[in-house]
Amino acid sequence: MSTGKAQGSGTAVYVISVAAELSGMHAQTLRTYDRMGLVSPARTRGGGRRYSDRDIELLRKIQALSQDDGVNLAGIKSIIELTEERDQLEAERDALAEEVRVLRDQLAAGQRVGVQNPHAQVQNPHAQSPHTPGRSQRSSELVHVPRSTSVVMWSPRTARDRKRNRRNHGG
Repeated sequence: MSTGKAQGSGTAVYVISVAAELSGMHAQTLRTYDRMGLVSPARTRGGGRRYSDRDIELLRKIQALSQDDGVNLAGIKSIIELTEERDQLEAERDALAEEVRVLRDQLAAGQRVGVQNPHAQVQNPHAQSPHTPGRSQRSSELVHVPRSTSVVMWSPRTARDRKRNRRNHGG
């Protein structure tokens, strides 16, 4: 008797019928979500879907957003994409913050600083525009350029929020 779990796999991988049962959905719903790109399970050589624990968690999140919060599937897809993008940007931010920390430590120690990030801006506040006659070219002096780190976060509505909204809008 098969549990649907791949044998010897470090990550739990479930066949569609087991994934449907674990997520509380119908197998056809999982197929639809796969076609829409909401959840993209791994595939076997024969094309069968194999769902991981992460996929099951995402399916449950989709169900909660849809049923509890009333978000439509297009909205859910946007939320998933934006959440993934946010996670990626946070990882990039953390890597850049570490690079800044290393560069500051090097500057504090009086070492010559080399910027490894191709996106870093090297600006000299005293350099003149190369397009203006008599102006000098940009030097490679490293200066601090302030950046905004503002992030807008989405969070699901709570039962209290829904009650308050109904009370305030006569619903």
